[in-house]
Amino acid sequence: MTTLDHRPGPTGQEESRAKAPAGPAVWFRDLVMGMRFAVGSGREGWVRTALTAVGVGLGVALLLGASSVPNLLNSRSERSNARNLMFGEHDAKRSDHSFLFHHVGSQFRGDSVDGLLLRPEGSHPVLPPGVDKMPGPGEAVVSPALKELLESPDGELLHDRLPYRVVGTIGQAGVIGPSEYYYYAGSDQLVLKDGNGTNRADAYGRKIESRDMDPVLLVLILVGCVVLLMPVAIFIATAVRFGGERRDRRLAALRLVGADNHMARRIAAGEALLGSLFGLVVGVGMFLLGRQFIGAVDISSLNAFPTDLSPVPALAVLILLAVPASAVVVTLFALRGIAIEPLGVVRSAVPRRRRLWWRLPIPVIGLGVLAAFGTVDRKTGSVNTYLIGGGAVLTLLGLTMLLPWLVEAVVARFKGGPVPWQLAARRLQLSSSSAARAVSGITVAVAGAIALQMLFTAVGDDFTKPTGQDASRAQLQVMLPARDGAATQKMIDAFNGTKGVSGVIATVNSRIVSPGPERNEGGFPLSTSLTVGSCETLQEIARPGPCKDGDVFLIKGGPGSYTDEELPKVVSPGARVLLNDFDEHGKLKGRPTPWTLPRTIRPVDARPDPTGEERTGLFATTGAIDVAKLADPTARAMVRLDPAVPDAAEYARNTAARIDVTANTFQLMDTSDDRRFVSVRNGLLIASVATMTLIAASMLVTTLEQLRERRRLLSVLVAFGTRRGTLAWSVLWQTAVPMALGLALAVAGGLGLGRVLLGLTHKSGIAWSVVWPLPLFGAALVLLVTLLSMPPLWRMMRADGLRTE
Repeated sequence: MTTLDHRPGPTGQEESRAKAPAGPAVWFRDLVMGMRFAVGSGREGWVRTALTAVGVGLGVALLLGASSVPNLLNSRSERSNARNLMFGEHDAKRSDHSFLFHHVGSQFRGDSVDGLLLRPEGSHPVLPPGVDKMPGPGEAVVSPALKELLESPDGELLHDRLPYRVVGTIGQAGVIGPSEYYYYAGSDQLVLKDGNGTNRADAYGRKIESRDMDPVLLVLILVGCVVLLMPVAIFIATAVRFGGERRDRRLAALRLVGADNHMARRIAAGEALLGSLFGLVVGVGMFLLGRQFIGAVDISSLNAFPTDLSPVPALAVLILLAVPASAVVVTLFALRGIAIEPLGVVRSAVPRRRRLWWRLPIPVIGLGVLAAFGTVDRKTGSVNTYLIGGGAVLTLLGLTMLLPWLVEAVVARFKGGPVPWQLAARRLQLSSSSAARAVSGITVAVAGAIALQMLFTAVGDDFTKPTGQDASRAQLQVMLPARDGAATQKMIDAFNGTKGVSGVIATVNSRIVSPGPERNEGGFPLSTSLTVGSCETLQEIARPGPCKDGDVFLIKGGPGSYTDEELPKVVSPGARVLLNDFDEHGKLKGRPTPWTLPRTIRPVDARPDPTGEERTGLFATTGAIDVAKLADPTARAMVRLDPAVPDAAEYARNTAARIDVTANTFQLMDTSDDRRFVSVRNGLLIASVATMTLIAASMLVTTLEQLRERRRLLSVLVAFGTRRGTLAWSVLWQTAVPMALGLALAVAGGLGLGRVLLGLTHKSGIAWSVVWPLPLFGAALVLLVTLLSMPPLWRMMRADGLRTE
């Protein structure tokens, strides 16, 4: 009990001042006065204002980055649509502006390398976006990133695949991101022919309508935004309260010279307001500086230009208004229960214990709103965004409300122990609220991250589909035109002689047509596919038994194959068929090319090839038919790679490009991930890294501010013989204890929120493997912040800290 607990009531003059109206002019006067005190109180005032500005600036920079995401995605989408070719539904005619094109897609060490082969049909062809001149035959215009790669030592391996003379670079309007590998190359070999992948166009700018977002992805994005932005708001609210103890002494001095309680609080709000305004300037500067390096961020081809990172104007104005307003509101809220007197602030009295009864219902209500009213319907695509977002906000906000009570309740029971522990415990008992504020941001971040990771793990299988491919039997598939048997054998020999290739499964695919008058239900001639290959290849697509060159087999089974009654009408021993294809009207293409089937045809059962496809129809070994007589044959090679050879896939892709520049190479994979799911996951990963960086910086700034506030006390303890190591350990315990309690609360809250979110998506089960790394990360963060705060701590324990004025 102190004398301040028995202070006399206010005088009549004080009561009249307390009841005096405080209009806008009075508020403006007092706020301006507080801003003057913030910059006019010497070095201490500037240091306090600078710390507040840095803290607020970090949060503002991240908020501006978050508000730029819509413009970033829109800019990327606009550039993508601007270079899409108008063809297909747009029936382009040959003209002075038209051109032939062939899309060529490849990969280089996991990154996509895409391009277009172009052949103008007139003297004024339409130019692609970002290109000033159409490249001639053998020339290429490449993206800046691809040019840099080709000029680097790593690009030597890529030169064989892109044997073009680089004559220019694509401007920003023609590439989706600064790290994209893209090119336009001229070719005089392109011919417009059905089935060869070459098309005609006379314009760019085809807009592709995006499909509706999966409701589960919407929930992930919504919860992710809440999880990422709430720590920022919490830290901004914490930053504007830096320097509380010294501020109390200044306010007591103001009361001594005649200011009333309300005026003193408004002056304190003015000091915080100036720090937040400086923080806006610092945050805008950090944002403008940081976005210059956005092009260096490339996660799964997700990158952007600095100009893409522009805040939405309405959101930017909201941030610029909300941050200073929140500084004033938070300061007034923090001083609501404090009596500022001329001789001091009644904070030294025993404070009233925090109550649990009004804190606990907040997260419970949030979880209840999510469980009862959250709607995620994948059939109709409906998502109750407001209730889901509001429930998540209430849940995480409730954790921040519970943390001060938890810290106070636990540290109040600390007694005895080593000297560092006693120093830390006593400090926490005197100021548990500031300790809780320091770790509330990471508590929210870890709780939200646990919930998000639980949801990501549970729904990941829904967005990962099996392809049916068997990557253990072959790793690459190459498709290219086949002119004759010699060219096919040359292709096989080329791949077999390629470094890193351990085997090749090669086939030539075409079609045979029955010459009879019978038609199928669509009015087309009866036909079946024809596959030509070796006996070794046949073993990969069927179960033939004995095989020798010159044999012909009938592969039965598989989806879409003919029944036993229909097969004799198309394929029968000794029958006469045509090696022709037919057009969309059912008419044969070209002059009829007859072929008499051998009488030794033997039926065999189909077997899925490495791509997962079951071949049906006729299979002929290379000695049974002249490939040169086939109509529009296509060669397919499934390539086995030696895992012991680095860049084996790149050597194989180079071989395919040397055989035919229009060859399409595909990587075989057992599973494929939904691209939108991957984009959401990568986007949240980037944002999480930024948020965790902010949390680490905020904890360091908060720790330094608290040490600065206690500089004189630290110097006194050292002057009385306290070891520096003892003080260092006490600082560690002062950070570790609230962090441990915060992480325990975060795990409980994260598990609860994650379990409710799983219920919304009709999932169950908890993946504990995604839970335990996050608390470990928090513990590592505590250790890092403590280590970084040691040098300032040593300086603050010098004897000159005892000096006063």
